[in-house]
Amino acid sequence: MTDPTQALSFGVAAAEYDRFRPRYPEEALRWALDGLETPTRVVDLGAGTGILTRGVLALRHQVVPVEPDPGMRAQLAAATPGTTALAGSAEAVPLPDGSADAVLVGQAYHWFDKEPAHAEIARVLRPGGTFAPIWNVRDERVNWVAELTRIAHLGDNAGDVTEKYADFGPGFTPVELGEFAHATTLTPDEVVGMLHTRSYWLTATPAEQERIDRALRELFATHPDLAGRATVELPYRTLVLRSRRR
Repeated sequence: MTDPTQALSFGVAAAEYDRFRPRYPEEALRWALDGLETPTRVVDLGAGTGILTRGVLALRHQVVPVEPDPGMRAQLAAATPGTTALAGSAEAVPLPDGSADAVLVGQAYHWFDKEPAHAEIARVLRPGGTFAPIWNVRDERVNWVAELTRIAHLGDNAGDVTEKYADFGPGFTPVELGEFAHATTLTPDEVVGMLHTRSYWLTATPAEQERIDRALRELFATHPDLAGRATVELPYRTLVLRSRRR
């Protein structure tokens, strides 16, 4: 069972979350949607501030965002003109049976209570509809990125995703895995700002937050791949787990 304190910790940092968190590569979104053409009704479940919603809207699909945190819903509305997120969760989706062609989940599936969430997603999807959780995972094959993960207690990695979330239950076909590389260019201060939107930092004590920030400043000042650089390229592996409702 996920920690509800961490799962709902992001609203206080909604503006920073929307500013610093990475976007999703277009090719990853197209693969997640399995070639679906417009008009397609896509539910963005656990929509957060709308980063995934805006990516899918840019592909000219209809998007219905669903998000439990009111702070995140407010940021989504501010950053995504003409779109309002519904209040709801993966375990209680406020939509009719069979009303979606696809359900996508950006950076949130690991917070779901899996059994009831799978039942709700299957209920909302039409038969043959696509379900695809997506993660932007730092590429820890790069030395300094692995050190960043260690310092900031970042729990998500490629192994976690591909090993822990490979089965969506009897209502879905076997899971297919897609992987896509991309990167974001940030200043060291922006990397720190992005890490301040992570659940571990948000729920840590002030002393622990200061310890993390101090270690991050030292990393950027002393690591041979980072020292003296005005910006850094933070590499990601975008992982998509795709299945269809039976």
